[in-house]
Amino acid sequence: MLSQKTKYALKALLYLAQQKEGEIAKTIAISEGANIPKKFLEQILLDLKRAHFVGSKQGKLGGYYLLKSKHDITLADVHRLFDGAIALLPCASLNFYEPCADCKNEATCHLRHGLISVREETLKSMQQITIGSLVQM
Repeated sequence: MLSQKTKYALKALLYLAQQKEGEIAKTIAISEGANIPKKFLEQILLDLKRAHFVGSKQGKLGGYYLLKSKHDITLADVHRLFDGAIALLPCASLNFYEPCADCKNEATCHLRHGLISVREETLKSMQQITIGSLVQM
C-alpha cells in the first residue's frame, strides 16, 4: 500500500499538473485544492523540489510549479522517492537489494523468483502511469 505521504505527493502533483502552463500555485491553494494538511504538504513539496519534480518561486507572488513534465513523472518515480522499493522483499529489489538473512540459496529460492516476477509486472505498470495520464482519466 502507498503511504499517506506518497498519496499526498501524488495529489499535490496532480493539482499542479492541472494548472495552466507557467502558473504558480501557492501552498495554501494546493492544500485546499488537493485536501492535504498544509504542514504535511510543505514537507512533501520540499522533498519534491529536492527531487527536481517541482520548482518554487519565493516572495509575494511565489509558490510551486511543475519543473518536470507531467508526462515524465511516473507512479514509480514518486513511489520510490517516498516509499522506497517497489519489490515486496529486499532480495527481489532492483534499487534497494539486500540478501535475506534466512535464505540458504538465492539462486534456488522459489519465493524470491516469484516476487521478482511480481516486481517486474508492478514496475512495468507503475512506469506506464504518469501524472499526465492520471489527469486525463
